[in-house]
Amino acid sequence: MKQEIPFRINVLQPPTGVSVQVQRGRDELLPPALVSAESISFDFDIMADISSGSPNFLGKYAQGPKDARFVYVNSGKLAGQTDSCWERRAKISLMGITREQAEAVITLPDSRLEVSINGTGGDGGPVCASVKGVVWRIVKK
Repeated sequence: MKQEIPFRINVLQPPTGVSVQVQRGRDELLPPALVSAESISFDFDIMADISSGSPNFLGKYAQGPKDARFVYVNSGKLAGQTDSCWERRAKISLMGITREQAEAVITLPDSRLEVSINGTGGDGGPVCASVKGVVWRIVKK
């Protein structure tokens, strides 16, 4: 059973002046849906196969092997900002999303899976590498 599931990623406190975009496929980028000084938000759908055990996320936003899917959040040059000194990607794991969460979002109208991450790394630049402590939650759109 494959279903489209709506997602939102909130990048909180991103470094000033650094472009941030979600990677779609190998070389496409998704611009933000919402931007403020405090956060950047991305809305997109991911196909999920929930026919067995854990959800299997499919499509252009779901990166990596079946047992380790994630979404890339690109910044600086990797987000199309050619004049940036930054060239980074953060991995947001999808593996903590349960079948129950996926089924709930599918059945609840106007809901989505959402996660918020800190957009600034320990060195003051954009967040990069695998983001720790990712907690997906079901929210209303």
